[in-house]
Amino acid sequence: MNNQEISQYEIIYSKIKNVYIQIKDGKVLIKAPKRISKKELEKIIEHKSEWIEKSLEKEKKKQEKKPLYTQEQFKQIIETNAQELIKITGLIPNKIRIKDIKYAWGSCSSNKNITINHKLIVYSEMAIRYVILHELCHLKYMNHSKEFWNLVQKYMPEYKQVKKEFK
Repeated sequence: MNNQEISQYEIIYSKIKNVYIQIKDGKVLIKAPKRISKKELEKIIEHKSEWIEKSLEKEKKKQEKKPLYTQEQFKQIIETNAQELIKITGLIPNKIRIKDIKYAWGSCSSNKNITINHKLIVYSEMAIRYVILHELCHLKYMNHSKEFWNLVQKYMPEYKQVKKEFK
C-alpha cells in the first residue's frame, strides 16, 4: 500500500469486538475496538492492503461516472417505470420521491413511501427500473427473504444480471 493511501485512513475507536474497514466517499475508514494497539491495526491494514486498493479504485470509478440523463429525463424515467411496475405488480406506494440517500439506491418505509436515490442518474434505465421494482416488492415483504427475491424475480427474471451494474 503506498503512503498516499495510508495517510488517508481514519480510525474510529468504539465499543466493538472486531475491526471493520470500509471505503466511504473515497476514504478508508477503520472502526476498531478500543483495546487494539496502533501496531496491530497497521498489521491488519497491511494484510488488507490489496482489498483496500481495489476498493478505493472501484470507488474512484463510481465517483467519476457522469450523469446519463438530464434531471427532467431522470424524473421521467422514474415516473414511467414506476407507473408500469405498479400496474404490473399491483403494489401501490403512497408516494415516490427522488433524493440523495447516503446508504442505499432506494428505500421503502413502513408508511409505504418509496425514495429513489438521485445518484442513480449515472446508471442505465434497466438498473433504475430494478431499484424501483426492488422497493415496490418491499411493500409486500419488508425484508430480503426468499419470498421477497422470488417476487423480484417474477417481474424481472434477469435482476441478478442487472444488479451487477452497481458493482
